Amino acid sequence: MKRKIHQLFTFALLIAASSLMPVTPALAQKFEPTPESFKQYQYPEWFRDAKFGIWSHWGPQAVPRQGDWYARKMYESDIIDRKTNTPTGKPSEDYLYHIEHYGHPSNFGYKDIIPLWKAERWDPEQLMKLYRKVGAKYFVSMGTHHDNFFLWDSKIHRWNSVKMGPKKDVVGLWQEAAKKEGLRFGVSEHLGASYTWFQPSRGADKTGPMAGVPYDGANPAFKDLYHRKTSPDDIAWLTTNPENQKNWLMSITELIDMYKPDLLYSDSELPFGETGRIMLAHFYNQDIEKNKGKLEAVYNCKLRPSEGRWVQDIERGAMDSISPYPWQTDTSIGDWFYRTGQKYMTGTEVVQMLVDIVSKNGNLLLNVVQTPEGDLEPDVLNILDEIAQWTPANGEGIYGTRPWKVYGEGPSMKNQEKGHWGGVKDVRSYEPTDIRFTTKGETIYAFCMDKPSADIKITSLGKNSKLCGKTVSSVKMLGGKEKLNWKQESDALVIAKPAKLPEWQVTGFKIEFKK
Repeated sequence: MKRKIHQLFTFALLIAASSLMPVTPALAQKFEPTPESFKQYQYPEWFRDAKFGIWSHWGPQAVPRQGDWYARKMYESDIIDRKTNTPTGKPSEDYLYHIEHYGHPSNFGYKDIIPLWKAERWDPEQLMKLYRKVGAKYFVSMGTHHDNFFLWDSKIHRWNSVKMGPKKDVVGLWQEAAKKEGLRFGVSEHLGASYTWFQPSRGADKTGPMAGVPYDGANPAFKDLYHRKTSPDDIAWLTTNPENQKNWLMSITELIDMYKPDLLYSDSELPFGETGRIMLAHFYNQDIEKNKGKLEAVYNCKLRPSEGRWVQDIERGAMDSISPYPWQTDTSIGDWFYRTGQKYMTGTEVVQMLVDIVSKNGNLLLNVVQTPEGDLEPDVLNILDEIAQWTPANGEGIYGTRPWKVYGEGPSMKNQEKGHWGGVKDVRSYEPTDIRFTTKGETIYAFCMDKPSADIKITSLGKNSKLCGKTVSSVKMLGGKEKLNWKQESDALVIAKPAKLPEWQVTGFKIEFKK
């Protein structure tokens, strides 16, 4: 009886959070908003096989061409140290840029940046064709960033891309293009942090000619964009205000119900305790209904799961070992939003990162930086072309694979550079003696993380290796037709350096064994 009452209470909360139709009571019984219920979650095979996704981390904040967090930093006349919540006495570079190019944020605020985002050169169908060619198996559209601007046709929030800016349903058009190219589709939500993140918009200069003049975020007419004023102690990444949490649940529920994505990403841990669990149970249950009884949904958040439950996401980093659960790195080839003159990763660095992540049971979600207008710079196109040359030849050692007994060998396993948000650094230096392994059935794929300069020695595959214990029957180079000279010695599998190596830096070998 108590369980039934709890189910009805959960269902009532979902109804209160959204004007849209909730899940049916029968499906609500599949997942309940409890940690125990989420233990039944099983990772979908499509995600485990996909390995590589592309992300469009894009929106009005690209307009000034100053990179990430512009909507907050343009109000920081006195930067607040986020660790201590105390002023530093220094203005942000974005604040100074905004004053010079747009005027004071009491007169020209973020609300006035939004109409400048036109996305006039954005062609989602052509970009999706390119991303499929590059090797992506899923695509993720931003739903909303911390700026509280929705990229979908929201019925509950006027600050959205259909009513303002480009006047287009960005999420919907990305989804149509992804389906046309056969890619799985996801959305990212960064709204949970927005309620505290956007509070500088309510401030004012402390010194100078505009001292004490409130920024436009303090204007009650725009509180639906900049949020209500938080209490002095509500300063963490995720708000503690129940009304804000209810607003988050209503908004993300609308996003889920309108687009029914295969994947949902939160830029935080699972937000807000019970409220977040209600959202997650609804996301899983509606996906079961969509897929006629089969759960295909993936939820990403920045929290290591115990006994499944969701897919852990690591920002700008990677696992330092093989995880028993599938996981994901999210990173960008440059800044998160477009920034003039930014330095990008190379295609080789992306490939190295992908191989390392896959060897540890992970996926790579890569943000491809778009201009404010929506197209890609020539530098970015060149990076993608480099990746697109590698994936067709080497993809059989990536897609649909699983980790081996160890993820690799070589110097990089000892030199573990710490990642930005946990784990190890996503972009690292590798040597030709650095090897990464994947498996598919009885086949092992070994990748030299840099172009071999001499014979390749793989100690993990020696005759006397405790890891191997099998006799090698054939060795082939991925992307090459040359017959290789090789020998499985007691201490290593030795592959003579091929006479003609492929153009790319990361070289893959397919290794099969006698049955």
